[in-house]
Amino acid sequence: MSNRLKSEDSPYLQQHKDNPVDWYPWCDEAFERAKDENKAIFISIGYSSCHWCHVMEENVFTNKECADILNKHFICIKVDREERPDIDKHYQEVYMLLNRRAGGWPTSIFCTPQNKPFYAGTYIPPHTQDINSNAMGFVELSKLIADKISSHDMQLLQNADEIEGYIKHQEHPKEATVLSEDFVKNFMHQAKNNYETTYGGFSVAPKFPHASTLNTLLVIDKLYGDKAAKAMVINTLEQMKKGGMYDVVDGGFCRYSVDEKWLVPHFEKMLYDNALLCELYTNAYLTYKNEDFLRIAKEIADFWHNHMSEDALMYSASDADSEGEEGVYYTYGYEELSELDKESLEELSVSQNGNFEGKNIIRLDGTPPMNFEDIKSTLQTIRAKREYPFIDKKIQTSWSGMMIKALFLLGKVDVRYKQRAITALDTLLESMFVEGTLYHTTLIRKIPKIEAFLEDYAFLSQALIEAFDATANELYLISAQQFANTALEKFYDKGVWRFSRGDFETKAEISDNTYTSSVAIMVDVLLSLGTLLEDEKYTHFAFKTLEYNSYELGRRPILYPAMLRQTLRYVLGDRVVKSNIRNLEANSTALASLAYPFVLKKASDDDGFMICGSKSCFAHIKSIDEIDAIILKTF
Repeated sequence: MSNRLKSEDSPYLQQHKDNPVDWYPWCDEAFERAKDENKAIFISIGYSSCHWCHVMEENVFTNKECADILNKHFICIKVDREERPDIDKHYQEVYMLLNRRAGGWPTSIFCTPQNKPFYAGTYIPPHTQDINSNAMGFVELSKLIADKISSHDMQLLQNADEIEGYIKHQEHPKEATVLSEDFVKNFMHQAKNNYETTYGGFSVAPKFPHASTLNTLLVIDKLYGDKAAKAMVINTLEQMKKGGMYDVVDGGFCRYSVDEKWLVPHFEKMLYDNALLCELYTNAYLTYKNEDFLRIAKEIADFWHNHMSEDALMYSASDADSEGEEGVYYTYGYEELSELDKESLEELSVSQNGNFEGKNIIRLDGTPPMNFEDIKSTLQTIRAKREYPFIDKKIQTSWSGMMIKALFLLGKVDVRYKQRAITALDTLLESMFVEGTLYHTTLIRKIPKIEAFLEDYAFLSQALIEAFDATANELYLISAQQFANTALEKFYDKGVWRFSRGDFETKAEISDNTYTSSVAIMVDVLLSLGTLLEDEKYTHFAFKTLEYNSYELGRRPILYPAMLRQTLRYVLGDRVVKSNIRNLEANSTALASLAYPFVLKKASDDDGFMICGSKSCFAHIKSIDEIDAIILKTF
């Protein structure tokens, strides 16, 4: 018998509709019942492609003993963190406060009947596994909590009150720091301390791609010719593309690697990771002219176009699991590859013992075999006989905006991607901007219900500015301005940005965590609007945001790489290249490859190229080859 989730659109909530747990979606009815019946609240947050979310469902939420305890003593609420990132952000802060470390998914929160959290975990096994461990199993923990709530345990209730007080208390920066290029020194020192020299990246294991950090290092190299920054970028990109976390067969990156070599991933593929990495590899190609980097960027874009989109709208994610096991679709048994010769098998890192639980993840440690395209076709044929991992077909405005921006950038090298970007952007606006309201997420051909958060306004506006840059169509620029104005009205207050407003209010982060900070993206948008519209009020709002966060940014810039990029942009200033549309289009790759990273374009009637700053133009030239030298002379 289905529970209350059967009527929800979210693919993640639908996955739990047949659990024996009496789940509620997030709703007032659940919280009112908890108070009326004096029952503790259990909130479980996850997403459809999360491997450990599936494990917890299998071990706990379909476990009759666990379900009976939950149904008798708790009000249980399921949340899709992709559908409601505002709720997820709040409870990730709760987890951090209670555990002094970052959380993850599934997120397991226990609250009082008044919805005051007092315990936060991630995956919790059904039973305590080690009698000497402080980590209790779900059965033991939920029974203990139920007893304490029913007996009105004063210590637990007092702790919950204190936790709520901490959460509601808003810390303001101690002081403002002058925005300066000197922040780069601290950033480089911290990046070098975190950098893993052999395989790249900024940890040993697990390893996340940290696209924002790498993009900032690339900007630092372009500005200052920093050899260390360049080495960190190139080595990390070279190592990541070898295979494992990167799927060399179908294309696209998995979310992260569990080992130091980027070999063994959790196999889910997320739109946001692939969008940010497509942009990063394209930027790296434009900077270093490494054809392999361009190939990877195109393979990412093509994978999402061919496998993860419908009617020009992009799906959110694909699962790690299929056929009840993680990685089954992506790995190969030795015998399956018997038609390949021994040399090819070695080049693909294939062995009888395998490199992942007795099977093989395809990896190219050296130069790909000459006949790799034929080999790839064989590998894809083998995969085609398997069950494809579950695809979460939610359309999200923010994540789609990220990929559309990447496609416009890639379109400066290959015009095919520009046309894809235009089609995707126009379709996204038609689907998610309805009767004057922007929405966060929906399923294809469904009416969206959840209104947009700051990240949706930010990433969509950034994509619109890229569209204007690529097409010179001023309607895109006007739309970006309108969305930015709405975001300022809804979410901005004296340098502080809210991620969400209304019944569930959360502050927006300036750190780049799962993906780039929406505050940093808004600063980027505002600086672009200030330059392109020659309107200083947008630049002012950008400055006030940077100034408000300057103390933390100066001390620990490694946590805020995108904000550091915007600080450098504000301090050094934009440069604008003006020319006729034919010149701009014909030279799109060369203009995107300029050494100075903060260059915008505007169409004019000029047959040559006019080079301008924020308030004046200072050079008119005939050859695009002169632009780098002209800009350099302005410093």
